[in-house]
Amino acid sequence: MAQHQIDRLDKKILQLISQDARIPFLEVARECNVSGAAIHQRIQKLRNTGIIKGSEFVIDTYKVGFQTCAYIGITLNDVKSFVSVVDELKKIPEIVECHYATGKYSMFVKIYAKDNRHLLQIILEKMTAIKGIAHTETFQISLDEVFRRQLSVFEIEASHEVNDDIE
Repeated sequence: MAQHQIDRLDKKILQLISQDARIPFLEVARECNVSGAAIHQRIQKLRNTGIIKGSEFVIDTYKVGFQTCAYIGITLNDVKSFVSVVDELKKIPEIVECHYATGKYSMFVKIYAKDNRHLLQIILEKMTAIKGIAHTETFQISLDEVFRRQLSVFEIEASHEVNDDIE
């Protein structure tokens, strides 16, 4: 994958499209004071370098019948089984996130289920059946997702630059 140096224009583009993935390129162009073609080329370059991984619609899981959200720690029999376990976890559509982690658990997953009974079924019938998983522990059941957002890296950088100037 090609390396790309991010400049101010890229940062502005990323900030705008991370707030609204459906924002028209012409509106981004107006906000950035450049042509629509320039925005199109920049976004294509950001995609090609892997900085932009895609865009998505966010489905309200509760409204489509998946009312239980849980976070589960997974202990592996052997860390060498990580890749094969991940491949098997990807086959379980209710698992929406998977993180390789330090500490007591090798991995953490976020899972959506229709209800607690469905969650138990997924754990017992799908997850514990995966070769390489020693055991699982359900840590939390989320009562409600209060907010969700993209990491606004460039706003964080800007606030650090201001703080650096003060010191």
